[in-house]
Amino acid sequence: MKALQFSEYGGPEVLTVADAPEPHAGPGQIRIAVKASSVNGMDRKIRSGMVSGGKPLTEPIVLGFDAAGVVDEVGEGVTDVSVGDDVLGQGSHTAAEYAVLTTWARKPASVDWSVAAGAALVGETAERGLRLLGVKAGDTLFIDGGAGGVGSVATQLAVARGVTVIASASQDNHDYLREIGATPVLYGEGLVNRVRAVPVDHIDAVLDTVGKTPIEDLISLAPEPARVVTIANFGAGESGARVTGGGADSRGNEALAEIAEALRVSDVVVKVQTFPLDRAAEAHQIVDGGHLRGKVVLLP
Repeated sequence: MKALQFSEYGGPEVLTVADAPEPHAGPGQIRIAVKASSVNGMDRKIRSGMVSGGKPLTEPIVLGFDAAGVVDEVGEGVTDVSVGDDVLGQGSHTAAEYAVLTTWARKPASVDWSVAAGAALVGETAERGLRLLGVKAGDTLFIDGGAGGVGSVATQLAVARGVTVIASASQDNHDYLREIGATPVLYGEGLVNRVRAVPVDHIDAVLDTVGKTPIEDLISLAPEPARVVTIANFGAGESGARVTGGGADSRGNEALAEIAEALRVSDVVVKVQTFPLDRAAEAHQIVDGGHLRGKVVLLP
């Protein structure tokens, strides 16, 4: 099968589309014929060697963590989907013609393949962050990085629940934040004062999706450090904030089913930019550049 891979660490230029062995579904897994896969920040970290620990590559690495497609293999113990079903989900090495998923949900017929692929990982992450914060109708939430993949989905999920959302972004993305129901503020130096200038009584919780604002600044906006959750600042726990990277915090298939339903009823709309797999380097350049609005998606 054809797959997006690299044999040396570096920028987008190291990416190639080449043959790779077909994966197969193990127990509790499914395999899909991929219709679309998305590009995430972790792809950049892996491709650039940021998470390699200094170890050299010994074989090509296929990228990708989420995708949407048609089930064509069902592993032992899987009973909720069958061959031929349309699904979205998370797995590994998904930027390929075939991919194995470890968590999934049925794709609503009305949802485009590229949108479904772009919503899986960021949707689960956004659901998890909001759940850990326990935000509810009437609360006010500040999201640092509201226009990107996770931030935009979290904003829309929160607004649909009756939460008032303040979100940071570059100036170019302020109209987009207003479109999805948030009050925009400019990110960067002076952020805390700009957030405090928004006419709300108080802020109940903070979700950090980018990891660039000092954690002490974000904590100063919240009632207490535990009311700050970050998905990107992995040293924030030392200050009392909560760091989440999935694992025990994830609701897996249940969370993805919630995201799929939110897509179906248009509580969440994911803006996507699509590229064919053979133009993946261009897609990665966009993700590397930051200031994203929504998701970048690859079409095999």
